[in-house]
Amino acid sequence: MKIFILSLILTISGLLGGNEIMKFNELNSEEERVIIHKGTEQPFSGEFYKNDKIGTYLCKRCDAPLFKSEDKFDSNCGWPSFDDEIEGAVNKVQDADGVRTEITCSNCGAHLGHIFTGENYTEKNIRHCVNSISLYFIPEKQKLETAIFAGGCFWGVEYLFQKVEGVMDISVGYIGGDKREPSYKEVCNGTTGHAEAIQIIFDPDVVSYEELTKLFFEIHDFTQVDRQGPDIGEQYRSAIFYTSDEQEEIARKVIKILINKNYEVATAMVKVTKFWHAEEYHQDYYSKTDGNPYCHIYKKIF
Repeated sequence: MKIFILSLILTISGLLGGNEIMKFNELNSEEERVIIHKGTEQPFSGEFYKNDKIGTYLCKRCDAPLFKSEDKFDSNCGWPSFDDEIEGAVNKVQDADGVRTEITCSNCGAHLGHIFTGENYTEKNIRHCVNSISLYFIPEKQKLETAIFAGGCFWGVEYLFQKVEGVMDISVGYIGGDKREPSYKEVCNGTTGHAEAIQIIFDPDVVSYEELTKLFFEIHDFTQVDRQGPDIGEQYRSAIFYTSDEQEEIARKVIKILINKNYEVATAMVKVTKFWHAEEYHQDYYSKTDGNPYCHIYKKIF
């Protein structure tokens, strides 16, 4: 799952009553077959058929919350079954076969499965029969952490970290300066002291801070001072803004490994300060423009 967003993405005009702009997750061919073209996955094959963890089931296409684990039950039908939905989350329409009732995500229209009544599985006497492939699951007690790295143009750094499993969300922005709410123009002019950086929200049960830190060093030239390739200026400096003593200890351990490998490390270690989100057009830049980083290339070191 590349994107972890639980609400609609709206423009200001949308909030004021204009057109809504919805951001869909990328689907593979099998997901498209079920979610877009209203197919059905094989019974007893889905990821969540026997899932008994506590949490929330989201739409795989748009991340809208659909079902709670407390409403899930084992119907032995081969697909996840729920006897209730999150209020307003599901639309019900007559299926193309003219007999069954199809259920879709009320947010994006994604095909979920079908709804049945009168089977007496539970007191509510309802069964939402849902394809696992239409769902994404968020454990209730999922503990997310934050990491902040500065390694040159934030477009490229963001792009490469987006590919990491366990990274739930990334924002680009500015940190380490002395001006409130800096603009991109001000940061580029070198008058605020900020660095271009990324803020990562990650699941430590999937990817560790040490793994993220090692990747950070593998995707930029940490030996350069106040520059990355053709980009020159203190806003392009290499720095790790640690959020805890544990993060500082881990980052310094990784730097020591690099030094023992005979690298000259110019990366600064800085206790986290206020992270200012960059303008919207900078967020997810390369995905919006179908481009590729011009000064960030992965190089295996560890």
